[in-house]
Amino acid sequence: MSDSSDKDPRASKVRSCLRMLHATLSEVEASAVVTRDGITIASLLGDAADKDRFGAMCASLLALADRAGKEVERGRLRQVILDGTKGPMLLTQASDATVLAVAADPNANLGRLILETRKIAAELKKRLDSVDE
Repeated sequence: MSDSSDKDPRASKVRSCLRMLHATLSEVEASAVVTRDGITIASLLGDAADKDRFGAMCASLLALADRAGKEVERGRLRQVILDGTKGPMLLTQASDATVLAVAADPNANLGRLILETRKIAAELKKRLDSVDE
């Protein structure tokens, strides 16, 4: 699993949150924090994954889900859950500008995965807000 090495000042704070998530839930196979415009701030992805393409696709999914939710008046988007044959993927809003993307093993407990990703997203928001100050 490769660790992104961007020069972004937020990257080290974000990366430590990603490591915390992987340590808490062994079922997490990949994770990244992506801006709404598709830039990957930090990631812990498999070696075969392209972090830039992944970031762009997550941003596109998030934009579409946000628009679909607004169309049926669901309020502010908090989380998108994708269920694949090889496991779930969650996109969880971390701040107005960032999203936490997590891919997990197919045997992961979805309820626990949702709760833990929301906790990490809240921690990311705190850390990102402190960098912006």
